[in-house]
Amino acid sequence: MKISSHAVARMLGTWREGPGPAHQRLSDKLRLLILDGRLPLGAALPSERDLATGLGTSRTTVGASFRTLAEHGYLATRARTRATVRLPGGTGSERPAGREAETIDLSFAAPAAPVEILHAAFATALEQLPRHFERHGYDRYGTAELREAIAHWYQRRGLPTPADHILVTNGAQHALALLTRVLLSPRGRVLIDHPTYPHAITAFTQARARLLPVAVTSSGWDTDQLQEAAKTADLAYLIPDFHNPTGMCMPTSVRRRLRFACPTVVDETMADLALDVPSPEPLALHMPAAVSIGSVSKSVWGGLRIGWIRALPSLLERVEQARPTTDLGTPVVEQLAAAVLLNEHQTRRPEALRQLRAQRDALLHALGEHLPEVDALQPVGGMTLWATFPAPISSRLAAAAPDHGVTIAAGPRFGIGGAFERNIRLPYTLPASRLRQAVRRLARARQALAQGTGGTHTPAPLA
Repeated sequence: MKISSHAVARMLGTWREGPGPAHQRLSDKLRLLILDGRLPLGAALPSERDLATGLGTSRTTVGASFRTLAEHGYLATRARTRATVRLPGGTGSERPAGREAETIDLSFAAPAAPVEILHAAFATALEQLPRHFERHGYDRYGTAELREAIAHWYQRRGLPTPADHILVTNGAQHALALLTRVLLSPRGRVLIDHPTYPHAITAFTQARARLLPVAVTSSGWDTDQLQEAAKTADLAYLIPDFHNPTGMCMPTSVRRRLRFACPTVVDETMADLALDVPSPEPLALHMPAAVSIGSVSKSVWGGLRIGWIRALPSLLERVEQARPTTDLGTPVVEQLAAAVLLNEHQTRRPEALRQLRAQRDALLHALGEHLPEVDALQPVGGMTLWATFPAPISSRLAAAAPDHGVTIAAGPRFGIGGAFERNIRLPYTLPASRLRQAVRRLARARQALAQGTGGTHTPAPLA
C-alpha cells in the first residue's frame, strides 16, 4: 500500500507548531500517526523529495525525521525504495506480563448483554423458526417478522413506515457500507459531522471519497454551515441522535431547518438511549427523503448483529441487487430474536437507562476528582462523553495508557487531518467502580507523560 504525499500532509495537519527543531516535530507527529494506526503497518511512505514538496519544507528536514524514525524502529528503509511503516521490535502489541487480564478497556462503547431478556427472545425465536424451514433462508431483504417489527418501531416514534421500506442488514456498519457502495462514486464528496464515528470515516475513505467535515462543537450543529457544505456534497452522513462521540442530540429546531439536495444517511443507532431529554423524533420526519440506518447493538447487545436501512423501495432494490458481493442475507434466528425484542419494547428499558445515567455521573465525578484539568460536557444520551485536555496529548496518551492498565480511543480517530489531539472518547458502559478505577489509571498515565515517559502501544479496536 502506497501513501501519497498529499495524504500524509492532510494527516499531519499543523505539524509545524510546537517547540524544538522542525525535523523533530515532524518525526514526533509521524510516530504518533503510526501508533494511532492512521499510517498502517507495511505502508510505503512517499519519497523524501515528494513529501518535502507536499509539506512545503526542505528535503533535509524530511530526511532527518525519517532517519530518526528508522533509528527508533518505526520505519524500514532500503536504498532506492520507499520507507515502509513498522513497529520497533514488535513491542507495539505487547504488554507487561499479567497486565492484559487486568486492563480496563475504554475503547469499546458497548453494553453488557441483558442475559435474561436475550434468553427469552431466543427461546421465542426458536419456537418460531420451523415456519421458515420450507424456505431457502437466503432473504436479502430480511424476514417479514423483523421488517414489520422495525416498521412498528418507527411508527411508535411518530414516523409512519411500511414494512417494504425496510431492509435488514448485519448491523448498522454493514448498512452504511451497502449504502456507500450504491450512493457514492469514487471522488464523491461526503458531508460528515466532525468529529464522527471512525468506522464511517473508514467506509468513505475506502470508497475513495472526499470528506467535507462540518464541526460539531459544544454549541452543537451549525445549520448554516451544514446547508452550505451540502450544496457541494454528493452524500451526507449525520448522527443527530446522541452523537458518537460527543453524546449531543440535535435540537428539533435544527432538524426542521435542514434541507439537503444530496442523499442523506441518518445514523439512529443511539436513538433509544435518551438519558436527560425526551426521545428524539426521527430526522426523516422533517427530511422525508433521508435514509435511516439503525441497529440493536447499542440498545441491546453488540453480539446481536442486526441492523437495518429505512428507505424508499426503489433505493432498497438497488441495495438488494448490490448485496450479493458481500453476503446473501442475515441469519434467520437472530432476526426472529430481534423482532421479539423490538415488539416487546426491549430496546428502551428504563432500568438500563437509569444504570447508564448513574455510570455517566460516576465517570464525570471521577474525572473531576482525578483529572480536574479535563473539560467534559455532560452527554444527554448515548453511552460516550468527549473529554478535552488542555494540551494535544491524545495519541501519546493512548499509546502509553495500556502500560497503566487502561485502553482508550484517541481523538484523532474520530476526525480527519490530525484533528482532535486534545480529545479522547470515554464510554460509560462499565460498572461505576470500574470507571472510577479506569480514571485513576488514566491519571497515572497522564502523569507519566508529564514526566517524559511515553508508550508504544498500537491503537486498540473500537466500537
